Amino acid sequence: GRPYCHKPCYGKVMSLGRNWHRPCLRCQRCRKTLTAGSHAEHDGVPYCHIPCYGYLFGPKGVNIGDVGCYIYDPVEIKSK
Repeated sequence: GRPYCHKPCYGKVMSLGRNWHRPCLRCQRCRKTLTAGSHAEHDGVPYCHIPCYGYLFGPKGVNIGDVGCYIYDPVEIKSK
């Protein structure tokens, strides 16, 4: 599915280079609501750092714990 919806954008946040409704910025694996600028991404799709990004894309055998600090480049949040 697509990682974003096509509804008019009210209460929007900027992340991964585009606007999101706050409730639509969710981890693609577990559907947890994410905070703009403090989540992981893969191919432009948002994921929570722990456990989903580490589970799906981290080193094999490192599925829990403090993964993410070395695999995420924060997206610059643009102000209005």
